[in-house]
Amino acid sequence: MSDDTPRPSLLPANSSPLERALDLGFARLLERIDPSFPELMNPAKTPLAFLPYLGADRGVSEWSTEATEAEKRLTVELAWPTARQAGTRKALENAAKGLQLMPEVRAWYEQTPPGPRYSFSVRAFTEQPYSEEIDARLDRRLADAKSERDTLKVSVGLSAFGSHVIGAATVCGELTTVYPIVIEGLEASGQAFMAAGLYTVETSTIYPQGS
Repeated sequence: MSDDTPRPSLLPANSSPLERALDLGFARLLERIDPSFPELMNPAKTPLAFLPYLGADRGVSEWSTEATEAEKRLTVELAWPTARQAGTRKALENAAKGLQLMPEVRAWYEQTPPGPRYSFSVRAFTEQPYSEEIDARLDRRLADAKSERDTLKVSVGLSAFGSHVIGAATVCGELTTVYPIVIEGLEASGQAFMAAGLYTVETSTIYPQGS
């Protein structure tokens, strides 16, 4: 665009030469600026320092300043889908995924035997260290994602692969929140759970052959 090309202006017809000159000069300065708005509103590309503000803009109510960058970006990314689908299975899954958990959600009619009406069983697996703080944060996110009539039974476990040690164990009782357990020496793969509720354990020692 040449300097002689007319530019759109909001100035009135009776504007002064100085006003027109300032309008023209500022227009040239603005043309040098690359607009940052598209990337600024993208959770995956926005600067880390702007993430809390973008989260507030999207209605994120559960936020931790100590969380990893990946968790913060995922939380903001899933904020709108979770709010739009609140009260559904997908919203409950998104609530757990925002904390970098791998959820498995089952409605009352999918359980054996069927659970109470309008209840959900939420099992979440993690490969990261788990704590009571994350447990409380998960509860708050699930409370925001469910409908008023829904009730939830939540358990969290560690996805464990490798060698662990235990003889033989039988666990029975009522389980509430579940925390990760790491057992040395026992070959296992898949999900391992340790109950934080009421349970009893019966063990028998396994000795190596030849001892």
